[in-house]
Amino acid sequence: QVQLVESGGGLVQPGGSLRLSCAASGSIFSINVMGWYRQAPGKQRERVALITSVGSTNYADSVKGRFTISRDNAKNTVVLQMNSLKPEDTAVYYCYGSIRTRRYAAANDYWGQGTQVTVSS
Repeated sequence: QVQLVESGGGLVQPGGSLRLSCAASGSIFSINVMGWYRQAPGKQRERVALITSVGSTNYADSVKGRFTISRDNAKNTVVLQMNSLKPEDTAVYYCYGSIRTRRYAAANDYWGQGTQVTVSS
């Protein structure tokens, strides 16, 4: 019923920047939280950044001061601006949304298919 589609991944040199976008579509009543997780080879999935419907944000310690999350409510889109990228940021990045499809129903979790980010010289 709800789809999350990511874009903006790619290859970048250390110290460079990338901008990831995620658009939600389908039967959306309201979006409580959207954000980004990442998973590197051989490692557990890690929460990167979240943003609530009122604009509150939460960042992993490893990305504070380098990444910025924002959302466009009119377009149901969340953006992750990644600056000062490091090789350890290399991972598959997954868009996440806690979304209600109708009133009085609990929100469900939705995930994008993932986009590869590679930081290498």
